[in-house]
Amino acid sequence: MMTKVALAAATLLVGAAAVAGVVWSAADVDTVGRHRFEQELRIPPLLAPRTDAAGRKVFDLDLRSGRSELLPGTRTETWGVNGPHLGPTLRASRGDTVLMRVRNRLPEATTLHWHGMHLPAHADGSPHQPVAPGATWMPSWKIDQPAATLWYHPHPHDRTADHVYRGVAGLWILDDPQARMAELPERYGVDDIPLILQDKRLDDDGRLDFGQHAISPIGRLGDTVLVNGTHDPHLRVRHRRVRLRLLNASTARVYNVGFADDRDFTLVGTDSGLLERPERVRRIQLSVGERAELVVAVRPGERIVLRSHPPELGTDVFNNRFAGGADTLELLELRAAETLVEGPEPPARLADHERLDLAAARTRRFELSGSASINGRRMDMDRIDDVVALGSTEIWEVHNRAGIPHNFHVHDIHFRVLGEGGRRPPAHLRGWKDTVYVAPGETVRFAARFTDYADPRTPYMFHCHILEHEDRGMMGQFVVVQPGDEPEHLGDHP
Repeated sequence: MMTKVALAAATLLVGAAAVAGVVWSAADVDTVGRHRFEQELRIPPLLAPRTDAAGRKVFDLDLRSGRSELLPGTRTETWGVNGPHLGPTLRASRGDTVLMRVRNRLPEATTLHWHGMHLPAHADGSPHQPVAPGATWMPSWKIDQPAATLWYHPHPHDRTADHVYRGVAGLWILDDPQARMAELPERYGVDDIPLILQDKRLDDDGRLDFGQHAISPIGRLGDTVLVNGTHDPHLRVRHRRVRLRLLNASTARVYNVGFADDRDFTLVGTDSGLLERPERVRRIQLSVGERAELVVAVRPGERIVLRSHPPELGTDVFNNRFAGGADTLELLELRAAETLVEGPEPPARLADHERLDLAAARTRRFELSGSASINGRRMDMDRIDDVVALGSTEIWEVHNRAGIPHNFHVHDIHFRVLGEGGRRPPAHLRGWKDTVYVAPGETVRFAARFTDYADPRTPYMFHCHILEHEDRGMMGQFVVVQPGDEPEHLGDHP
């Protein structure tokens, strides 16, 4: 006969199992069939720069708070750039000198980081360039890198996830003559469409919910995806081929983007520029901060749904469930007109890529542990973690020792992935990158050349771009110096 103690213990176990079952079953999100795609997709406006007396293109950016309609018929407090939520798209060309006038009208200090831009460290918008409330920051530099889809977002120390989640983010499109020769769709908002993906947790009144699942290994995951800040969006397509510029501007979620009917599409570009050759694929996986450019062909009168399928995270079953690995999310419906404007297919060759000489390349190793450290150290604003010689080519090996998802972003440079888990990189990693996913237990090797800018006192960042991990301390700093020089930044260094 069972004792009272044993009966109580058994009851507790049954109760705990029941709770665990409820938590497990509620951990995945599936929005298939829940959308009617009633809202027309908003297209972020292009910000027209003015030209100053020095010939620089001047972009005026006001960071401000406001109220936005994230759900139809509701208003919620949000942050944005030149408006209450998200920001305008910036566009400039290789060879342009730009001046950014960043005015902070927010209630707390922040920064604005030009993600993917090759530029001097003092203009990077890292945690070392804070902009106080009411202050204006005016960095300037000359653009010298291939055409690409970049973006901008806040990067304040310990507060990046919060600021991005509130809505401060926008695209930056770079052009150059070589890219125009590829004859890809390029009419912004017509056949060249920006798609900024952000997942949110919204309460019944449409307000931002800043809570998160207690078991989540990566931070806040939302059950509502906004595209360009639009809920339940559709896009009217009037061209046979349309270019989609995808940006994962979420704080934690990994998207595995494809179409509901599993049609293939042409991948033409990744983070830092066009591929050498187009690749036919059915999925493109984007961790936080990654971008991709794809061209999809549509038929007259059809409606097709862009969907995020369950991502391949490489985790165990438990962490996969609570990191969004079982989630299926409807993103956008494309509605093709009955008569479509024809356009050419992407050419067999898109761009010429620089070859890196690895014969004398130095190799550095980065170990990602837990959710808050790299090489066993948490971020310290007064510590230089690595010193790189100007003009050098290096190989960086990034190993994920944790059982949870991570990715890795390096400021200033773009890199070529040499291997993923000891294998040849797949199609989506064969172009220039600045952010890469690193699955648990895997090592990603990439090569980069450090050119143009040396500054012994101002560092660049490298970090996990899952923003809660970054805020917890999974970030380090490096300076680029003239060969033989030492860093002048305060703190210890290698």
